[in-house]
Amino acid sequence: MSDHILIIRLSAFGDVAMTVPAISVLRDNYPSVKITILTTEFFSSLYNQIPNINFLFFKPEHKSIYGLFRLSTQIIGINPDLIIDLHDVLRTKIIRLFLAYKFNRISVIDKGRKQKKSLINGQIFRRLKPMHQRYADALSSENMNINLDLFKTYNKININDKTHEFDPNKILIGIAPFARHNCKEYSLENILKLIDLIAPGYQILIFGGPGEEEKKIKKICKEKINTYLVSSNYSLDEQMAVISNLGLMISMDSANGHIASLFGVNVITIWGATHPFIGYCPLNQPEKNSIIPDLEKFPKVPVTIYGSRCPKDYVNAINSIQPKKILKRFNELV
Repeated sequence: MSDHILIIRLSAFGDVAMTVPAISVLRDNYPSVKITILTTEFFSSLYNQIPNINFLFFKPEHKSIYGLFRLSTQIIGINPDLIIDLHDVLRTKIIRLFLAYKFNRISVIDKGRKQKKSLINGQIFRRLKPMHQRYADALSSENMNINLDLFKTYNKININDKTHEFDPNKILIGIAPFARHNCKEYSLENILKLIDLIAPGYQILIFGGPGEEEKKIKKICKEKINTYLVSSNYSLDEQMAVISNLGLMISMDSANGHIASLFGVNVITIWGATHPFIGYCPLNQPEKNSIIPDLEKFPKVPVTIYGSRCPKDYVNAINSIQPKKILKRFNELV
């Protein structure tokens, strides 16, 4: 058994959030093991309810080859006896190359790249292993028992000690309409239609980033009653606290849905050119919570794994989903 494990996952937001359950179970099962996570300082908040986690931060100056070399010397300085790469991209491969002479215990995740390519190429159409399980398997491969059924959802956080524009004592509904890629983003027109369909008694909180996303949210909030912005004026810790109090989260294939699932919140996920079969569903959500496009109009879905390199004729597949279809599942859950 290892005394000190370094776990590497540099990005992206949703993917880092998906490592939380496996690392939480690791912490519970092996309380005496020192765990260090190499990620960004911003993403470190995702682990804020796992005790005794150490961090090594990936910073902008580490993006060059020289920067990765310097980061490798920091890793040598903390002297882990096991390194587990949960990312396996060019940067982490370079880090592993720099460390190979020093460490003989470096484990790498099997991301199932071949199966995922077969899925988007139409060679297979079946549910692949969830990424949550792939992270658990990567940890279990080192003679550790990581059973995701043992994951204890994060505790709900009191938000009544802070002043909010919304009323935290009413039922809060989260909507996270944005995504990194257009083919994973429900149109503003459809979001407005969905808000109109939801009963006016709910407090609707719209999550987004600073800049253009925030501008769009402010526009929505001016037009719709009981609709509020949760964005750049909230830290990630504060956003997570709000999410823990939601009655339901409606999310694209993006990070907010994964965060909500950590608190055991019901998540309705809206899918476009990607698909839940690829393995990126929020944790412990029933299949009915995944709303997919009209497959008669878009029979090749999924056509992209992450949303990048999406064929032009499938960018708008997500908007073949009628807001009434989302509302139907909403009414079943709330």
